[in-house]
Amino acid sequence: MKAVKQTTLRRRACISGAGVHSNAPVKLTLHPAEADHGIVFLRTGLPGGENRVIEAIWSQVTMTELCTVIGDSSEGSVATIEHLMSALSGLGVDNVLLEIDGPEVPIMDGSALRFVEAIDEVGIVEISAQRRFLKILKPVRIDMGSGFSELRPAPSGFHLNVEIDFSAGIIGRQSTSIDLTPAVFRREISRARTFGFIRDVERLWKAGFALGSSLENSVALDDDKVINPEGLRYSDEFVRHKTLDAIGDLALAGLPIVGAYRSYCGGHKMNVAVLEALFSDGTAYDVIEGQRNWVSGRQAQAAWAGAAALAPDVN
Repeated sequence: MKAVKQTTLRRRACISGAGVHSNAPVKLTLHPAEADHGIVFLRTGLPGGENRVIEAIWSQVTMTELCTVIGDSSEGSVATIEHLMSALSGLGVDNVLLEIDGPEVPIMDGSALRFVEAIDEVGIVEISAQRRFLKILKPVRIDMGSGFSELRPAPSGFHLNVEIDFSAGIIGRQSTSIDLTPAVFRREISRARTFGFIRDVERLWKAGFALGSSLENSVALDDDKVINPEGLRYSDEFVRHKTLDAIGDLALAGLPIVGAYRSYCGGHKMNVAVLEALFSDGTAYDVIEGQRNWVSGRQAQAAWAGAAALAPDVN
């Protein structure tokens, strides 16, 4: 693996839409950022005109039930970040400030496609600083019921193997295996939409969730039939979307991963849980710069814990 430069956006990009759960209108602006800035949300529009900075990292996750949420809802949070994070990770964007004036990232068409298009419209540029990577040194695994998720060492790159198994015949058992690159992400993953059963959506509506869900942003299933008149974008769109979600959740590691990820019947909860397990063991990873060892896992763990404690609020 050769050393490569960090990246950011050439100029800012603006996206408007509504949240799939809240149905609240939201404006999202992606700003270029300096080296070592990372992916950071600036939550605006809070009571009293206050803003809040929330780092897009695993330790800031507060909910994984229906989507991935970072930040405290009582002080300012951002929900449904996984598709946006997947686009940034899939295209290799290291540094960006995500200014958002509502509680939820817009769902757009239910995939990462609109975020990819917005990034491509403004372009990605290199920064002089070298990119750092999170190298997996030993297996880390989480088991939940019949499902599991695990991270394992790999000589280079980031490989994902995701498998799902639904009783509904329209989905059944599906798996996909990819080596993550921008080209692969654009072609094989970015267009895969979120999906759900009509019976579950009706239940969520009654509970005050999925208020913005529609055929414009979800693949809707009724027993063994796809309701959307256009059908599926991929024959195995369901597992590809689960892979899209995994890429977005695992981007909360804070650095590109050098390793392999495998999951069976996983989801947001297990994706984040495997990161928690990884970072709880300083011998399970190293942070590297190209082929050169940059800092040990234990040292990085202490440094990141200190950085999180000092993260400022912006008023």
